[in-house]
Amino acid sequence: MFYENRMIRITPAISIAEHEIKEAFLRASGPGGQNVNKLETAVQLRFAAMASPNLPDAVKQRLVALAGRRMTQDGVLIITAERHRMREANREEARQKLVLLLRKAALPPPPPRKATKPTAGSKVRRLESKTRRGAVKRLRGGAIED
Repeated sequence: MFYENRMIRITPAISIAEHEIKEAFLRASGPGGQNVNKLETAVQLRFAAMASPNLPDAVKQRLVALAGRRMTQDGVLIITAERHRMREANREEARQKLVLLLRKAALPPPPPRKATKPTAGSKVRRLESKTRRGAVKRLRGGAIED
């Protein structure tokens, strides 16, 4: 299989080349019978996000924040999939995780929050509820008699 020219579409404006993704197959952890010790069905997908010419700088910055520990110091995103017992299913799941993460990073950041002051009515309601709550607590603590 030779994927040199194929592109993976992330958004209408962003696509990444197949050859930018490196896949390694390793043994999956957890239960799985005898196959777990013989077959390498888990997939570790590596994508050099910081070196990718297809990602805008703003997307790269958001991707670093979203990826967390999955991003190495060198700017390589590592995604592991081992849920399925078949290699192809895990491979597809890892690619879907990559696409979803890149799509989330490609979304524009939300507009900054504008600070507002509480209304006079909300202040009055808050203080009244505090007074009522204090009265309930005061009535609870009656004197203990022997």
